[in-house]
Amino acid sequence: MESGAGKHWTEEEVKALLSVWSEKNIRKQLHGTLRNKGIFIYIAKRLQELGVCRDWKQCRAKYKNLKYEYRTVKYAHNSGDVTKTMKFFHDLDAILRYEPVTQLTAEENGRCSATETQLNTSPTTESAQ
Repeated sequence: MESGAGKHWTEEEVKALLSVWSEKNIRKQLHGTLRNKGIFIYIAKRLQELGVCRDWKQCRAKYKNLKYEYRTVKYAHNSGDVTKTMKFFHDLDAILRYEPVTQLTAEENGRCSATETQLNTSPTTESAQ
């Protein structure tokens, strides 16, 4: 299956992305990390192993679009509008349910490199230095 920049993501490709995204170490690295090119390069390589040919920019764009759509539907449901739906809502809910929806502070802005995990950085030790 050939996928290019102008090609839509198939259901199988989205499922593969969700399966990689749902891995605990990937979720930890994506949460709160603004400079995440390295993480998406890794995700693109993992997707290639699963037969999905997408580059890191396509993976990041799809990730952002899915997350935005999920939050839009979630907000609508919380407001009482259950008519809004999306195809992979339950899968995304399982992935994003425990992710806090907070704005990053200036201190957190870009402090992690894409290869570091969130476990290796501590805001208290950084602010003390």
